[in-house]
Amino acid sequence: MKLSFVVLLVAACFAAYAQQASPRMTSVDPMNGKTGDVITVTGENLQKDLVAKVFLTDGKNDILCEVLDQSATTLKFKIPAKAEKGARLALMVETAGKDKKQIEQPVKVTIADQ
Repeated sequence: MKLSFVVLLVAACFAAYAQQASPRMTSVDPMNGKTGDVITVTGENLQKDLVAKVFLTDGKNDILCEVLDQSATTLKFKIPAKAEKGARLALMVETAGKDKKQIEQPVKVTIADQ
């Protein structure tokens, strides 16, 4: 009985360690901007060891953004010159580590006309 409890405890620890926290963006400020503007994103698990890259995407085309500042709860990036004016684009993150994933986020930014 004791041995099976220890085995279960060890298995639970490995499972908890193996599951990496998933980045989640909950809001952007401002919700629109022009090329070169800085956008601040809030959420959770946004730190560098979890989020390697940030993109603006229309579902077909992904545009890499320059990340200026990053912490566990906030991320700041610059709207790239390639962003189409008038487009409403979703944010997408690429996770860090060996098993990289691209995860589209439930927040969007509208690219204003110059």
